Amino acid sequence: MTVGKTRIDFVTRGIAEYEKRLTRYVPFSRLELPDIKTGKNVTPDVQKTQEGNMILEKISPSDFVVLLDEKGREYTSLEFASWLEKLMVAGRKRTVFVVGGPYGFSKEVYARADAKLSLSKMTFNHEMVRMFFIEQIYRGMTILRGEPYHHE
Repeated sequence: MTVGKTRIDFVTRGIAEYEKRLTRYVPFSRLELPDIKTGKNVTPDVQKTQEGNMILEKISPSDFVVLLDEKGREYTSLEFASWLEKLMVAGRKRTVFVVGGPYGFSKEVYARADAKLSLSKMTFNHEMVRMFFIEQIYRGMTILRGEPYHHE
């Protein structure tokens, strides 16, 4: 689940490519929530709250919710693949990975999260994170299958 439309053309194409590849391994769908209309009366906190309300409306009580967050846990690709495998065998109906808007998440979304994951200590454009992350999920699936995509 992502907040806002992906507007960068090469990012959109990259997401589509890895989404197509990924669906060979696991059921996968992506939900883009609409952008919040901003203006002089919409502070970052107000924007995070509005985005948070949209996110929480789309999450079920049984979902395992993972936020992509700069303060989340970092994994190597091999560690991430192992973590994904544990999630898949845990019997959860659905795992929801959430990429927030440019200001991050509201405190209500943080409170609902089951885990936080960081791709790097560096900050990335929130649109590009979408492509990086879907590639990492794909990479994890190829690692679990012993396929030659990942090199150590």
